[in-house]
Amino acid sequence: MNQEKVLKTLLMPIVSEKITMLSSAHNQYAFKVRMDSSKREIKAAVEILLGVNVENVTTLIVKGKKKIFKSRTGSRPNWKKAMVKVSEGQIIDVSST
Repeated sequence: MNQEKVLKTLLMPIVSEKITMLSSAHNQYAFKVRMDSSKREIKAAVEILLGVNVENVTTLIVKGKKKIFKSRTGSRPNWKKAMVKVSEGQIIDVSST
């Protein structure tokens, strides 16, 4: 894999109440990733950048919401979410990433 593409795969961590409960109970973390990234690239990026062992990667496309502003309709862009499960006993500090 191209090293530059691996470094640009992860865009930002997702921090919410639901993700915080998943991380404490099941060692799962969520990241916003590039739309063209594959599960293998996401796994490699997390292992290289954050230094943890990844067990499983699940991806999904989040559809953008339809919005109306001053009688004009539009939509927000679609984006890709990756749910990453790390090995038992390892943690990712999302507050510093």
